Amino acid sequence: MNEKAYKPQMPDIMEAIFDAGYLIFDLVAAILFFTHADGNNLFILYGALTLTLCGGDAFHLVPRIFRAFRGSSEKIKRQMGRGLQISSITMTAFYIILMYVWQATFPEMSIPAAINAMVWISAVIRIVVCLLPQNNWLTDEGNLKLSLIRNIVFAVTGLGVIILYAMSGNMCDYHMTRMVAAIIISFGCYFPVTVLSKTKPKVGLLMIPKTCAYMWIIAMGLQLLYL
Repeated sequence: MNEKAYKPQMPDIMEAIFDAGYLIFDLVAAILFFTHADGNNLFILYGALTLTLCGGDAFHLVPRIFRAFRGSSEKIKRQMGRGLQISSITMTAFYIILMYVWQATFPEMSIPAAINAMVWISAVIRIVVCLLPQNNWLTDEGNLKLSLIRNIVFAVTGLGVIILYAMSGNMCDYHMTRMVAAIIISFGCYFPVTVLSKTKPKVGLLMIPKTCAYMWIIAMGLQLLYL
C-alpha cells in the first residue's frame, strides 16, 4: 500500500491509542513495582510479571500502531507475525511468573506438586509448539491445527494458576478470587479470537476486554503495593 495515499481511519486510530495506553500503563506499573519493592520478593515478581507482559506484547502491538497510521505492508505483516510468536511465548512465561506471585502472596501455603508440574509441563510444551516453523507465523494462513494445540495446552497452564487462586480464596482479605475472574475473562476472550479472527475479523474486538483483564491483574498487584 502506498503510505502517502493512506488515510488513517478512526477505528484504527482508536485501536492504536488503546494499544499505546495499555503499553504505557504496563511500563509505568513495572517501574512502580521495582522502585517501591524495597526488597519485597512479591513486588519484584510483580515487576517481572508486568515487564514480561509489556515487553512481549510490544512486539506485536507496536507494528499494529504503525499500521494504523501508515497502512499495511509486507514488512509490517511480518513484524506482526513475529510479534505474535514472541508474545505467545512471553504470555506463557507470564503465567509461570504469576504462579510464583501466588506463592509470594500467600507464603503460608505451598504450590501443590501436581499443580507445579501441570503449569510447567504445559508451558514448556506450548513454548516448543510456538517455536515450530509450521506455525507459519509470518504468513496470513497460519496453521489452525497447531493454533488449537498450543492454545489448548495454554488453557491447561491457565487452569493450574486458576486453581491456586481459587485455593487461597480471600485469605488475608486480599480478595484474590478476583484473579480467578480476570484469568477466566482473558481466556474466554482470547480463544474465540485465535480460532475465528481470520474468517470473522470483528471477533478480534474481544481482544479489548482480554487486554483489560490483564490490566486488572496488574492493578491488583498495584493495590497490594499500596496497602
